[in-house]
Order: sequence, then C-alpha cells, then structure tokens
Amino acid sequence: MLHYRACNLCEAICGLRIEVEEGRVRDLRGDPEDPLSHGAICPKATALIDLYEDPQRLRTPVVRTADGFAPIGWDEALDLVARRLREVEAAHGGDAIATYLGNPNVHNSGSMLSSGGFLRALRTRNRFTATSVDQLPHHVAALAMFGHPMLLPIPDLDRTEYLLILGANPLVSNGSIMTAPGVRARLRAVQQRGGRVVAIDPRRTETARVADEHHFIRPGTDALFLLALVATIFDEGLDDLGRLAPLFDGVAELRQAAAEFTPERVAERTGIDAATTREIARAFARARHAVAYGRMGLSVQAFGGLCQWLTVALTAITGNLDEPGGMMWPLPAFDLLQRAKPGEVHEGRYRSRVRGLPEFNGELPVVTMLDEMTTPGDGQVRALVTIAGNPVLSTPNGAALDRALAELDFMLAIDPYVNETTRHAHVILPPAIGLEVEHYDVVFHHFAVRNTARVNLPVFPISAEQRYDWQIFDALAQRLTGKALATPRERLDAGLRHGPRATSVDAVLDHPHGVDYGALEPCMPARLLTANARIPLAPARMLADLPRLRASLEGETARFVAIGRRQLRGNNSWMHHVERLMRGADRCTLLVHPEDARALGADNGALVEVASAYGSVRVALEASDEMMRGVVSLPHGFGHTKAGTRAHEASAHPGVSLNDLTGDATDAATGNAALNGIAVTIALTREG
Repeated sequence: MLHYRACNLCEAICGLRIEVEEGRVRDLRGDPEDPLSHGAICPKATALIDLYEDPQRLRTPVVRTADGFAPIGWDEALDLVARRLREVEAAHGGDAIATYLGNPNVHNSGSMLSSGGFLRALRTRNRFTATSVDQLPHHVAALAMFGHPMLLPIPDLDRTEYLLILGANPLVSNGSIMTAPGVRARLRAVQQRGGRVVAIDPRRTETARVADEHHFIRPGTDALFLLALVATIFDEGLDDLGRLAPLFDGVAELRQAAAEFTPERVAERTGIDAATTREIARAFARARHAVAYGRMGLSVQAFGGLCQWLTVALTAITGNLDEPGGMMWPLPAFDLLQRAKPGEVHEGRYRSRVRGLPEFNGELPVVTMLDEMTTPGDGQVRALVTIAGNPVLSTPNGAALDRALAELDFMLAIDPYVNETTRHAHVILPPAIGLEVEHYDVVFHHFAVRNTARVNLPVFPISAEQRYDWQIFDALAQRLTGKALATPRERLDAGLRHGPRATSVDAVLDHPHGVDYGALEPCMPARLLTANARIPLAPARMLADLPRLRASLEGETARFVAIGRRQLRGNNSWMHHVERLMRGADRCTLLVHPEDARALGADNGALVEVASAYGSVRVALEASDEMMRGVVSLPHGFGHTKAGTRAHEASAHPGVSLNDLTGDATDAATGNAALNGIAVTIALTREG
C-alpha cells in the first residue's frame, strides 16, 4: 500500500512516498510530485522507520521509583500528575511550576494545536522554549519592523540572482526559517540563471563549498559587517527603496547609524578586508534581485537582534523587500496571523523573578530557567513540565541545569524517551510520534519558499496502550480545569476554512501530494501589522543597542572562540538514538585549523580539554582547514554520558555537549542566548 506524507523531522518538510507491506515499511523515498520538495530527501527521512520501530521508545507511562522507572497505567499516571501539580501550585503558587517546550513541538501539529490549553491550565508565567536558544532574534526584528513576531520575511530563493548567506548552512539544514527542501539544486539554479551565491562564515561549511565566494568572518562580528555593507550602499548612492518607499520610516536614521561603521573601520575586527566588503555591497545593490539570509550563526550570538534587523534593512534599501527574488512573505492556508490586529502588544508584560528579563510572546528567555530553579524565595520554580525537550543538552550551562533538575519537588516529561533531561522526571507520559500521527505543518508553511499545503495521515495505527499527544494534553487539562480541548483536526479544519485559501482538511486531502498555491507574491501593505501601518527601517530598540556594538570594536580578542555546527544526519539530540544516522566515524570532534593545532602541539585525533568560564569538556581534536584561525567548532546535541537514560545507541556515541561551555550570556536586544563566539582555552591532555 502506498502512503504519501511529509517528513516532519526538520524544517524542510520533504514529501515522502512510503510503501507498506504486512505492517512494515518496504520502501521510503522522496515524492517527486510534492510541489515544494520535488522528490528531494535527506538521510533523516529514513529515521522515521527506525523511530517507529525503536524498542527503546516508551509507549506507555512510567513512574520513577527507588529502583528506576516502572510501568504505570494511563489513568493512574494522569491522576498522579494532576495531583502533584495541584499540590505544588497550592503550596507555592502557579509560578512555582515551569514549562519547557523543545524544538520537536513545532514539527508536530498535535502539540502545536493542543498543548496551549494544557499550558494555560497551569497558570504559570515561567514558560520557556527552545525559541530563545534559536530564532528569537528573527521574531524580535519582525515585531519591531512589521508589527508581529511571525511576520518573518523569507528569501525568495527560487527567483533571486544574488544570495548573501551569513552564519547559515542551508545545504545541511535545508533552510531553517527558510523552508527550502533540495537546497543544493536550488542554489545550483541560482548560479545557472547567472546569479551568485556568497557565503560569510567562520567555517567553510558544506554550503560555502558550493558557493561562488566564501569569506571567513570572526564570530560575533556579523552586525559590524552588515552595517559596513549598508554604509557603503548609502555612501556610494547605490540605495533604491523601490515600491515600498512610501511605507518606510527611519531611512535617514539608518543612514546616519551606519555611517560610522565603514568597511575600513570594521575590517580588523571582522577579518574581512575593506575592499572585499565594498565589492560585496556593490554587487548586492546592482543585482536585479538580491537577498540576505542569516541564520543560527547570527541569531545565537551577542548581537543577534542587530544581525536579523540588518539583513532585512540591507534587503530593503536595495529595493528587494516584498519583491520577487528578494525577501517576501508566504501566505499559508492555515494562517497563524488570521486574527492578528495591528499594534498588539507581544512583549514586556512581565519580567522574570531573578534577573528581571522581559517576557516575549508569552515566554521568558531560557537562559534564566536555571536561576528560577536555584534562587530561593517566593515564586521559586519547584516543578517542571517538559514537552519533547532535552534542555540539559540544548540550553546553556547544561551541567548546572542537570544538577538543579535533581532537586525539583516534581517533574513531568511528555516525551517518548528517557534522555539526559527526562531521567529526572517523576512521571513520563510518552506520546505517539512520526509515522503514527496525523500532521500538518502549522509553522513551516509560514517560512516556506513556495506556498503549498499538505495534510499528512498516519501510516500506522497506534496500539491500544498508546496515546496521541493531544489526548494527553486533553486528559490533563480536564483533570486540572474540568474542560475538554478541541481536537487538532477540529482546529486545523476551522483554520483552513477561515484562512486566506478558504479550504478544508478534506479538500487538501483530495491532493495526496499536496496543494500548490504558487510562488510567493507581494503582500505589503495589506499584511503589515504595525500600529501606524509604516515600516521602521531604524527601530528604536535596535538603534539603542548600537553603543554596545560600537564598544565591541575595542578591546582584545580571545585567542580561541567556539561555535556550534549542524550535521545532515542530525537535528536534535534524540536523533542520536537512530543507528543508521550514527554510522561511520565519530562526528563529535573539535574542528581546529591545522596551524592552531600545530601551535597547541596536538596531532589529529589528540584528546584536548576545552574550557570556558562555565565548564570544560574533553574531546578529540580534528584538524581542518575549513576553520578560520582562532575559531573552533563542536556539533550540537551530543553529551550522552549521563547514567539512567535508555539510549543505547546514543550512549555508544556519547560525545560532549557544547552547552557545558555556555552560560547565562544573552543578546541584550532580544534575550536570546549567546552561544556562538564563546571564549575558550584549549590544552592538550595527558591522554592526548
């Protein structure tokens, strides 16, 4: 029997053709008729089979006992969870309960469309998610410029002729805040139509290797480089505001702000010479269609907000905002902005107890979650609910967080695995996942390079002892409030019917390969949500952060700084459970430039100790000329060394966690964690 659905393991949402025979997947490949992915697929898709069949995945609840985790019935487990949460709230108040949602939630419409009712039932302001160790600067810039956190402009990749990529590796990520499956072919198409791809990155990534140009840049200096591009364009009269000129405010302020950050002034700090910066600015401005795209390397640094603002500003002053081949906005069939109103408040409605960090879009920065657990006083977090998350490996100061979790009064994990975080839970409620669930990409159609829609039906039924995540949320909400929740299917159908495409679940299901609504189209000012229906090119919050950036031009630079890296056969830590994704040589190595390795006296494969102000790890060194001198790199999601997990495959490839080196540093403009460009020391160990 043939099934068609999208892979929901990363943002690319590649269409799949799945052949099932006698209850087993016999063949899984890309769906060539998918209007977005056109048959593209990556190694992660095959992991859907392994995750479905994984014997280590929990399928029924477990409760922690003195002898480890033991099975427990669903009703008993749900009653226990509701009682313990009520007890914590009654004794210490609602804010004594914290919640953390991991990245897989946005890849799962069951969670996206039903977890909110359960979270509201907890009545806590201590809500944390992976957003603030990932893409929060994108949302802050979108709110400041366009009036809503979800109004993120997306590169119109399929029509651009000059693509400037900063701190991103779309050949591995398949986009990320730019849902673009089959990126290799899409980049090749840019070049085949006479366009140019330019990569700016402290590592010669997989994407940089296929680009027309690659230039090393010192981590954390991207905002300086972007300002130098803006300054050059204004100084040389290359600016052209285009069709949206009547909507722009702050053009003079942007020009004035950028003027002091000339290519000559920032060259020493960025590592990119002034002539190169000026040539890139000229080429960008003169291209018929150009767009700047910045991702993780820009977002998870000390100036993430400035970076994401400046990629938009650069695109805007060259006439490429809301234009084909520039930055545009998708119009998804299920539109999260359907009820949004101009001028709505999305931030600063309250602050965290310990550090006074402001709320944004109903969340507090995750860098302060540890503080809220360990600092005594009224409102101290004494219970935690995690949903599809592993913050011990994916959020800052993971080792200290690991210790803090052990001291909580109660912890609930809604998760299919016993991992480095959920091993501390008193109760784990495992939801069905992957090929077992109905799914619609609620979020990623908002970030896609083409307008499409696809409802994905389950390939396999769940067993009698399993539960969908929405059933878990509904059961808990009913126990806490007495009210039932709408099902994800009901919410999805209502959203599709009242959305901009006026369709329905059944209508989309009539197209098993997906519905193609076509290329992105200009939508401004109709979609603009600022209070005055204007677009500020120089938002006050960004201008206010420039003195901090200016100060970064002075002072000494650390001998070594560390950055992360993403790998094609991984996305989140739980993908390390899959044997076929972990085959081959050890992937958790410290990439170091060969000349730096020689200066350290370290041969390839030598064990070195990497230390920061927050902790240290020991890891094998891998000499590679893909690294900029003075920059080292560790991959994300490793560190599977904790006792008490049920992750045999991950434990066989433990690696070390980059987040044992990170701490409470943030981008002051957004509250996002500053994980890239961490100052470290490196020393050869006796074992090395």
